[in-house]
Amino acid sequence: MSSRQDSGSESWAAPTTTARLILADGTEIAGYGIGATGYAVGEVCFNTAMTGYQEILTDPSYAGQIVTFTFPHIGNVGTNDDDIETVNMAARSGVLGCVLRAPVTEPSNYRATRHLDRWLAARGIIGITGIDTRALTARIREQGMPNAVIAHDPSGRFDLGALMAEVKAWPGLEGMDLTRDVTGAQSFSWDETVWDWTTQSYGHQTKPRYHVVAVDYGIKRTILRLLADQGCRVTVVPATATADDILMHEPDGVFLSNGPGDPAATGEFALPAIRQLIEKDVPVFGICLGHQLLGLALGGKTAKMHQGHHGANHPVKDHTTGKVEITSMNHGFAVDPDTLPDTVEQTHVSLFDGSNCGLRLKDRPVFSVQYHPEASPGPQDSHYLFKRFVDFIRERKGEPAESE
Repeated sequence: MSSRQDSGSESWAAPTTTARLILADGTEIAGYGIGATGYAVGEVCFNTAMTGYQEILTDPSYAGQIVTFTFPHIGNVGTNDDDIETVNMAARSGVLGCVLRAPVTEPSNYRATRHLDRWLAARGIIGITGIDTRALTARIREQGMPNAVIAHDPSGRFDLGALMAEVKAWPGLEGMDLTRDVTGAQSFSWDETVWDWTTQSYGHQTKPRYHVVAVDYGIKRTILRLLADQGCRVTVVPATATADDILMHEPDGVFLSNGPGDPAATGEFALPAIRQLIEKDVPVFGICLGHQLLGLALGGKTAKMHQGHHGANHPVKDHTTGKVEITSMNHGFAVDPDTLPDTVEQTHVSLFDGSNCGLRLKDRPVFSVQYHPEASPGPQDSHYLFKRFVDFIRERKGEPAESE
């Protein structure tokens, strides 16, 4: 890393490198560009997962962010059409750019259909390689997630003054609703289930027992597959759907999805619907942004985190069972447990920093977790939460418990 003060309106960088990451404090980091050309402004975070870079790069929750991968060998298994998490293909992938340590090698995997460089370019994602990601990660841990601009020009020529001005003008994620950028425009049905290794394909739910309406704040495909795998017919509705829009589908339960941005900003239009659903005594399950919105709807508050949680190795304790699970996380805001009313119980807590990772309403079938129990990528310790949701639905309908 090096810091450079721009003294003129234009300062041309050396042509030996083709990409720049410029932080809001003026730090200029040179590297080699891959993927899309141009520039993008966003918040820089780091992700510690060692697998699943394609799932990360297509997670809509990363809208407005530039992801630094701490694992050095990104791209070595290429890309394919099966590991894409974005549901709304008309929207951006979510992530604005990616920061990598090592050059991207030719893919070596039987599932690969495209090199990461070409795949990034096709999705409009800018990448920079050759970066000391350890130093950048340490900086984020110490000083927080900075605003930055990532730029790629094959000629290696950059107007550093103009790029710095873009960073200074970007307001940051606080107060920013990004769900409208990633949600679908209309409702649709989903019946695809999890991957079947015997058929080498995804299955389909043909005999659903329950009907779940999923509110799409930036929902991921694996979440929908796991809901369908639990015997649910799933109807996905846009983030802006009202309680009447949702109840019109006569759901047995409602799922509040993950998504990007500041939950307080999204809550300006989302909270009335969530509160009405709770009043109707409908079973509700939320994750990530859905968890934060539920916390706000129940009277709590959210706050911006210093470095956020992004990775697939976060230990969380479930106080309802006493068990510790290793989880996948991606969030930069968190629910403040001290602001939750007495009617709400904190069910899960991070063993890294003690932050809130789950809650439930004591007198209604309503609960949520901060992390990503679909584990895409990540360990599958938390898949039980989807069954917990379906058990709430079954109990609400007065049906007998299933035998194990």
